[in-house]
Parts: sequence; C-alpha cells; structure tokens
Amino acid sequence: MDLSGKKIGFAITGSHCTYQEIWPQVEKLKKAGAEVYPLASPAAAETDSRFGRGEEIVAHFAQLTGRPVITTIVEAEPLGPQALLDALVIAPCTGNTCAKLANSITDTAVLMAAKAQLRNGRPLVLAISTNDALGLNAKNLGVLLNTPRVFFVPFGQDNPLEKPRSLVADMDLIVPTVEYALQGKQIQPVLIERKLREVK
Repeated sequence: MDLSGKKIGFAITGSHCTYQEIWPQVEKLKKAGAEVYPLASPAAAETDSRFGRGEEIVAHFAQLTGRPVITTIVEAEPLGPQALLDALVIAPCTGNTCAKLANSITDTAVLMAAKAQLRNGRPLVLAISTNDALGLNAKNLGVLLNTPRVFFVPFGQDNPLEKPRSLVADMDLIVPTVEYALQGKQIQPVLIERKLREVK
C-alpha cells in the first residue's frame, strides 16, 4: 500500500529499552511517504534512565519526524475534532498504557490521541512491550484484542525463561501492520515466535 501523504501519528511510551528498535521504524514510515506526527507520554518525555535522558529522546524524535513532539493532553486534544490522523501507532506500548486504554483512562497525550482515533473510527496500532502481558495485564490485552479498530503489531515471548510473562512486538513489522490497518485488516499471524532478547 502506498503511504504517500498519509498522516500517521507515532507515539512512544515508557519502555525505554525499546527505543533503539523504534527509531528505524519512524524512518521507514517517512521513507514510505507518510507524514509522521510524534507524541510521547510523560514516562518517555520526562524520565532520565540508563537508556537516555527524556529531553534528549524527545529532541531526537522531533528531529526524526521534523515536527515538535506532542507531550500534553492539551496539545493532543485537537486531534479528535480535527480528525487529523489516518492512523496512530503506539510503539512501544507499555503494559501501563494497555491497562489504561482498556479501562478508558485518559491521563496522557498518548491516551488522548488514542481516544481520538477510536472516537473517529480510525485505526489504532499497538506494538506492545510489557513484562506482564501474560500476567496481570493479560485481561487488558484480551480486551484490546477484541476492540474494533485496534490492530496489533505481531508479538511473542521475547525471553520465556527469564521473563515468562513478557511479550514484545516485532518492531520491524510496524509498517506492514499500518498498511493492513489502513485497509481495516489485522496482519496475520498475530502470535509469532520472537528471537530471544537479552534482559536489558
């Protein structure tokens, strides 16, 4: 599918160890002709960790997309009435974000944008990265898997021995998942065997 001119929101949340897998996907969307609108949760924008400082991550994200990063609910709110985005990607989508989304909680820019997508009947693509997807968050994953217009980047266990409840999407499949989602289809298979990922 041709993504030229498509307006794609791309939101990052607090799975900090995943960002290096995310940046190439943003670049792929841009190379495919999409206009990318960046968003970040407070956990992504304001947290300094061993994987980088929040302000540096936001600055890099803005540089990649050529647009300022939306980080507040007030900034994200117009996305609903403007019906701006053809699709919204949340990658990485943490267990915390999944839980809030499944329970209709809107307390970050990312969740406000997600609410806007669903309000407008447009695709919301989730690339999960959570250590408790097969634990307490399993019920929320089940809700989202059955929510209309929510699509998943194929995911699997990233380290079954050391993190038996963890599921992580194959971030290399973000662009194909978006292409399918824009046609109202879920890319298949959703459950995949992932390459073993070291605990970071």
